[in-house]
Amino acid sequence: MAIALRPLLGLLSLAGSLAFGVMAAQAHPHVWITAKSELLYAADGSFTGVRHAWTFDEMFAAYALQGIETKTKGVYSREELGPLAQTNVESLKEFAFFTFARADGKKQKFGQPVDYFLEYDNGELTLHFTLPLATPVKPKQLVVEVFDRSFFIDFQLADKDPVRLVGAPAACGVKFERPTDGAAGAQQLGEQNFLSGANANYGAMFANKISVECP
Repeated sequence: MAIALRPLLGLLSLAGSLAFGVMAAQAHPHVWITAKSELLYAADGSFTGVRHAWTFDEMFAAYALQGIETKTKGVYSREELGPLAQTNVESLKEFAFFTFARADGKKQKFGQPVDYFLEYDNGELTLHFTLPLATPVKPKQLVVEVFDRSFFIDFQLADKDPVRLVGAPAACGVKFERPTDGAAGAQQLGEQNFLSGANANYGAMFANKISVECP
């Protein structure tokens, strides 16, 4: 039987539940994710959502796959990983899917994830899912950030083709900013800082920021 909710995103879920415990003592990431993001647009030029592909670090992937029954040892099909993918995306809601958007400075809300699946290829475990915007918008300036507020998970944009616009008006331009390595700084934060809530949003300092400008 596939491992349920906490094991694949168990450590991701711990980002919230253990932020004041583990992080207070060892304020540095425990899960590493290499991310690729596609910003989706409708035919009328409206921004409609984000399609993510998150590849987990090798150690976490090995842990996550424990106990999953497969027809062939070491080979995991999308179907076999299906139940696990569902529990994963459902657990992400608690953390706002680690995805935050602003359109012309106004915060945007996402709906429930769709088109989700887990893929295991060449020893890498990747979670794919699409976050539809609750209400499509046509902003001149769009900002999408991906990060874990507690910095339990370290998101890094992929080295190759990390961001892509899909269906956007030709005049729109995109750029992205990678976070600096905050692990050293995080380790300097004391227990009381986290327990007081002063650094509950510490991870925002290391957000991956995607900006789109449209005329």
